[in-house]
This record gives sequence, C-alpha cells and structure tokens, in this order.
Amino acid sequence: MQLDDKSLDLIFRHARSHNSWLDKPVSDDLIKQLVELMKWGPTSANSCPARLIFIKSPSAKQRLLQSVIAENQEKTCTAPVTVIVAQDQAFYEKLPELFPHTDARSWFVGNQTLIDTTAFRNASLQGAYLIIAARALGLDAGPMSGFDNAKVDAEFFDGTSIRSNFLINLGYGDAEKLFPRGPRLTFDESAKIL
Repeated sequence: MQLDDKSLDLIFRHARSHNSWLDKPVSDDLIKQLVELMKWGPTSANSCPARLIFIKSPSAKQRLLQSVIAENQEKTCTAPVTVIVAQDQAFYEKLPELFPHTDARSWFVGNQTLIDTTAFRNASLQGAYLIIAARALGLDAGPMSGFDNAKVDAEFFDGTSIRSNFLINLGYGDAEKLFPRGPRLTFDESAKIL
C-alpha cells in the first residue's frame, strides 16, 4: 500500500520547519497520541533509547530558556510545546524486555563507544519519527540545536543516565511568517544507485 499524494504532501513535500506559532494549545491527549505513533519506528535491536520531555508550562519553559541561545528564545518561548529529545545511555538495560530473543544487553555492557553511538543514532532516528508523526497528526514542528546541552542535562536529567540530543518546537505554525523554502539537492547531487 502506498500513501496518496495528499498524505505525502502533508508529511514531506509541503511540510515546513516553523519558527512562528499560532496561539493555539496542543492537548496532552494529542501529545500522547504522538508518542504512541512515533514509538513504532524502527531502532537497532529495538533499543528505543529516546527519552522525551514535553515542555508546556510557563515555569518549565523558563527553566529550558536558560539554556537556549538568544536567536532561539522567541520561537521556543512562543511554541505551545518544546520537546527535549534525549537518549538514555543505559538503554541496554531494557533490552531483555525489548529484544528478548537474544542476550543483546551483553553487546553493550562495558562498551561505551557502542553505547554512545547506538544511543545517539537511534534517539536521533526517534526524534525524526516524532517530527513525521507530528505532521501526520496535523501539528507543525521546528527542530533545532542552538542550546547548551550540558545546562539542559543539569536542569532536567541530573543524576540520571539521560542526555539531551536536540529540541523540537511543536504546535500550529504561522504559515504567513515562513521564510521562502530552501532548495534541496537533486538525486544526482546526493545519491547514487550501484
């Protein structure tokens, strides 16, 4: 089965990264639907290392804004929700439950390089799934770096094995304030078939 053009436009071709937001809330129920959808995207060994904090309250926003660079403050402040996409460096402790048909946990214990690359790669994938799921559910997204990871980790993940990766502003974007769409590379510039 293939999605129709309308669906592909919604998720990819007409979707944009937003910086300005309409004053329209995102419900907790919609956030839960979003996570329930994105969790089905594949990760290696079903590792599911992403950990998500959905920042909605004014007090939580203020805690986050202390770590965000000046250029990203306004769009983060006005977004109905900002998601901290993070990775659990101890994700492998859940592998007996998530990947029970082999002892995958043993692949990671004591191998910090493999832990780091697996956690970062797969949490990044899960963050991308979150963006696609948000678009599929009618939300707009504005993913970004431009913050102090160490400060976010100290503020939100102190004493845990979780580390921040990137941020995603979520809500209903103000299409009238979009920049012109940037070009993309052609197939020949970015890919080849061997």
